[in-house]
Amino acid sequence: MSTYRVAQVAAAGGPFEIVEREVPQPGPGHIRVAVDACGICHSDTFFVNAGLPGVTFPVVPGHEIAGRIEELGEGTRDKGWQVGDRVAVGWFGGSCGHCTPCRQGDFIVCENLKVPGRAYDGGFAETVIVPVDALALIPDALAASDAGPMACAGVATYNGLRHNSAQPGDLVAVLGIGGLGHLAVQYAAAMGFETVAIARGAEKADLAKQLGAHHYIDSTANTDVADALRSLGGAKVILATTDSSDAITATVDGLSHRGELVVIGVSPDAMGISPVQLIRAGRIVRGHPSGTAQDVQDTMAFSALHGIRPMVETVPLDQASEAYQKMLSGAARFRMVLTTR
Repeated sequence: MSTYRVAQVAAAGGPFEIVEREVPQPGPGHIRVAVDACGICHSDTFFVNAGLPGVTFPVVPGHEIAGRIEELGEGTRDKGWQVGDRVAVGWFGGSCGHCTPCRQGDFIVCENLKVPGRAYDGGFAETVIVPVDALALIPDALAASDAGPMACAGVATYNGLRHNSAQPGDLVAVLGIGGLGHLAVQYAAAMGFETVAIARGAEKADLAKQLGAHHYIDSTANTDVADALRSLGGAKVILATTDSSDAITATVDGLSHRGELVVIGVSPDAMGISPVQLIRAGRIVRGHPSGTAQDVQDTMAFSALHGIRPMVETVPLDQASEAYQKMLSGAARFRMVLTTR
């Protein structure tokens, strides 16, 4: 009997444990992937702590998966995939195909979205079974430890920047230089935007410039962030990657006329934005989800072309608990990634 290891949590909020299981066979429409690397995302806390409906225990989290196809299930051989293909799977772990968003082709907001770690076991494992529509091809130029985070953090920031009204040369601000923001600054600069990085502390100015930012705003200094943005001409787009609703709120008046606030940082707290702030200058506020498998593939291709990589710290699978805690503590710079080889 062939077995593989997973890092699972047996009960909500419990510790990780390494468990051996029998290697499964992929069913119809599914593919078995040998996991090489899996990023640890802050959103994994939703599953570990049962913060989302539909989570059952034991749970194996992980939705920043990079690996190689091991076996094709029935009905997948005509989809263009082959054993040995290097593939990534992200927050988009497959769609139902029959809800209204899916019927309209808007698969990332599928009402029954199959997120790894909730719909099926995630990538904190040596092997994972995934729906064929969840797969994105990894370019040769990307290592597995780089490709994994691209499937969630990468695609969320890349899509958030390419799906708006900003044009090359426009002022675009990235709020937060963390696991999401350090990628967003690189993407914004590569897309030709005049890029502003906003973060806490003067010590992050050098990092912001290294990532490609043209300007840096220290939100802890005696400077109003919105005033600082207006002094640069006003931002056409602000991509909010932080989970602080107060910090997001403080940027709104720094938008130009018809400017867009695109929120990808997750927080349950309300933002203090008034209708007057929006109506007077025709501003837009919207949330942006992750991206489909094709979006993930686009993100990785763009990253390979422009030399964009996440800043990662790799840790073996059997140290999943320590790596997860380091992510929670904020001590990681910037993505923790579990590896199996």
